[in-house]
Amino acid sequence: MDEPVLLTGAGGRVGQAILRGIGDDYEWRLLDREPLPAAKVPDGVTDADRFVADITDDRAVREAMDGVGAVIHLAGDPRKTAPWDSVIRNNIDGTQVVMRAAVDAGVEKFAFASSNHAVGGYETEDRTPELYRTDDDYRLDGSELPRPGNLYGVSKAAGESLGRFHHDEHGMSVVCVRIGNLTKDHPPREYERGQAMWLSHRDCAHLFDRCLQADYGYEIVYGISNNDRRYYSIERAREALGYDPADNSADYTFEGEPKGEAGGDDEDGETAEGDRDGPAEPNFPTDPDTPTDGA
Repeated sequence: MDEPVLLTGAGGRVGQAILRGIGDDYEWRLLDREPLPAAKVPDGVTDADRFVADITDDRAVREAMDGVGAVIHLAGDPRKTAPWDSVIRNNIDGTQVVMRAAVDAGVEKFAFASSNHAVGGYETEDRTPELYRTDDDYRLDGSELPRPGNLYGVSKAAGESLGRFHHDEHGMSVVCVRIGNLTKDHPPREYERGQAMWLSHRDCAHLFDRCLQADYGYEIVYGISNNDRRYYSIERAREALGYDPADNSADYTFEGEPKGEAGGDDEDGETAEGDRDGPAEPNFPTDPDTPTDGA
């Protein structure tokens, strides 16, 4: 892609995973509500390409949007406990401001960061914890209706609908990525659900690279790694985008250590204690979306 890519929410966890992975591959416009420290900005991004603005500020967003060829929209309130007034302002109104500005600027491709919370309601008591285990074949593939598990999920479902509208009405290519549990270097530790929906940093960067390179109309795909435990299908991401994830939470122990390094197979090929599949019941941390890697 010859034209710049606008990345909103550039200072957040997903934005930094993208920039660390493919930061040298594109010309970037970076937008965040706070000034970005130099350590979070790829080499070659000038001060003129760094925008400090709220995504509900239509004039500022349009200034950042001018001349770009694609958008990766990550900005918003990421809290799964976000109150309704914040959800409406930051996640719904803000997304509409960014999408409308993209349409008016003639942007060709728009990647919207949706969330697993848009379909969290499918994780019913009858389905869990078996849903998170390798011998369960239940899959969500992106064709199902949204079933939000909280108001944050409602806002992401709304963003997907806005993307559908702007594709149908204005012809902009839109891909909605229902992001799983992003952590760096290892899957979420001792957390069954998180390991089922793990997205590694390098797979995250690769997936959004494919969002910028592939040809598509309107798509909903799941943003997870190639996990044995997965209950989200990644087939549509493979077919529509050419996504080819490298990582799998099954390559790590339940405690998050790479197998073969700590608690791996012994000399006789028997599985060591550290490689057990996990506890009989899932472990739900107080806030499973809180990163454990400092990202």
